[in-house]
This record gives sequence, C-alpha cells and structure tokens, in this order.
Amino acid sequence: QVQLVESGGGLVQAGGSLRLACIVSGIDTGIFYINAMGWYRQAPGRQRELVAAITTGGDTNYADSVKGRFTISRDNAKNTVYLEMNNLKPEDAAVYYCNGLDVDYTWGKGTLVTVSS
Repeated sequence: QVQLVESGGGLVQAGGSLRLACIVSGIDTGIFYINAMGWYRQAPGRQRELVAAITTGGDTNYADSVKGRFTISRDNAKNTVYLEMNNLKPEDAAVYYCNGLDVDYTWGKGTLVTVSS
C-alpha cells in the first residue's frame, strides 16, 4: 500500500518561505519515477486544488495563483517530491497534500501551512 507523508508546514509571516516534502513509500523507485506528481491544497470551506505538478521528466506546471512563487521538484532516487514556497501570502494558508496526477493514491494527512498578515 502506498503511503504519502507530507511534512514541512508551519506558521510563517506573510512574505516568508517554507519547504514542503512528500515522501512516497510502498512503491519501487522505478514506479515512482514514471508517475507525474502534484501538490494540492485545501483551505477551510474550499475545494481541494492543484497548485503545482511535475512530470517524470521534470516538466512543471503551476496554478496562476502560485506561479513565480512556488517551485516543485522531485528526487526520484528518494521517492520524494518537494514544494518550495516563497513570498507566502495569507491566501496560501491551507493543508497541503501530495498525490499522483494520473494515479490516485490514498491521501495522506497533509501538512498545515498558516500565514499571518
């Protein structure tokens, strides 16, 4: 069974930065490698949204709301996906999750990001 474990969230002031990590366990690195991965977030009362995606080859895509501020990356040898978040804004506050884009694994608990004004 694939397990998704997110970490790195916390409380930061607006304009601050955080680096999130998602460790994908339960699958071989070769399988992880072929999966496009994404970071999602869900704020209270809002629908979960995809904010960043990365293909097996490293091509990336971002939601307009985070473009230029967030950077997604992956370490295929470690089954890990990262999300660097810079210049955080209050509207970025949410629980952040990772998951496959084409393959839906069981959602992890996510990691909470709180941004103060």
